[in-house]
Amino acid sequence: MSLAVKSLALATPPSAPEPVVRLRNYSRRFDDNLILDSLDLDIAPGEFVALLGHSGSGKTTLLRTLAGLDDVAAQDVTIPSSRAVVFQDARLLPWKRVWKNVVLGLPGRDAHARAETALAEVGLSHRIDAWPLTLSGGEAQRTALARALVRQPQLLLLDEPFAALDALTRLRMHELVLRLWYAHRPAVLIVTHDVDEALALADRALVLDKGRIIAEERITAPRGQRSAGIRELRARLLGHLGVDATAGSYADVVARASAPNYAVAAE
Repeated sequence: MSLAVKSLALATPPSAPEPVVRLRNYSRRFDDNLILDSLDLDIAPGEFVALLGHSGSGKTTLLRTLAGLDDVAAQDVTIPSSRAVVFQDARLLPWKRVWKNVVLGLPGRDAHARAETALAEVGLSHRIDAWPLTLSGGEAQRTALARALVRQPQLLLLDEPFAALDALTRLRMHELVLRLWYAHRPAVLIVTHDVDEALALADRALVLDKGRIIAEERITAPRGQRSAGIRELRARLLGHLGVDATAGSYADVVARASAPNYAVAAE
């Protein structure tokens, strides 16, 4: 009697995808000033990362490195060839119409069609032939987003792009950025001073101080369901930035800091 023997191959768990950004022991110095100090950083494909830190902590220098604007010769730095940056200032050329700003530098005869598609995604189809100086602040930043995403970047860098906008416009821009991220899924690094912005948008928040990443917080709650567990996480991030936020909300923090002897004034 013969026995049929079947070999069972053990399933190998899928390996994690290679990061689109990888820095190991990266340092950046200007004369005698050490700006970034032995920095390690990975950003996975499609990951949304927020970078927090005080002015002078090295955020802009790190962003310049990831944008390919600084020389990284002889250092262990991996960044994708396809990347785009949106700055705080939209940086539109005032002598070119909106659609020409969107496809600036792109080859091909379908430039107008590509601009039209990108502008439709950011809700600016009606402004395709407008001059940049006629745009509102929010419209200018939406144009800058369209210009970035029409390039289909693997890495999208956002350098405080909403800091100069009013609160309501900033809220709408947050919603727009998330919609575009869901649609295109680039890896994103947003540089911001706003902890609430980081908590609303990101999968992971990093705190940079004196050229080193001193804290990392993963935001595991799904977007749209973050209210319940966000209070403690927000307080920790603000604590890393030197703000005592044990009271929780922005209103509470302001009240505590402004009241006599740092005690909340009784009504």
